[in-house]
Amino acid sequence: MTLPRGWELIIILIIIVLIFGPGRLSKIAREIGLGIKEFRTGMQDEESEDEPSEKEEPENVD
Repeated sequence: MTLPRGWELIIILIIIVLIFGPGRLSKIAREIGLGIKEFRTGMQDEESEDEPSEKEEPENVD
C-alpha cells in the first residue's frame, strides 16, 4: 500500500473540507496547535525539574 500522492491527496482534502467545512477545520487546526504547544512546554518543564539548578549548592557529607 502506498501513500496518496498528487490528485489523490487533493481529492482527499476536498472531501475533508466538504465534510467539516472551512470554519470547523480552522478550529480543529488551532486546537491541535495549542495541544502541541502545551505538550512542548510540559516537556520543557519536566526537563527543567529533572536538572538540578545552578543556584543550589551541593551538600557537604563529612
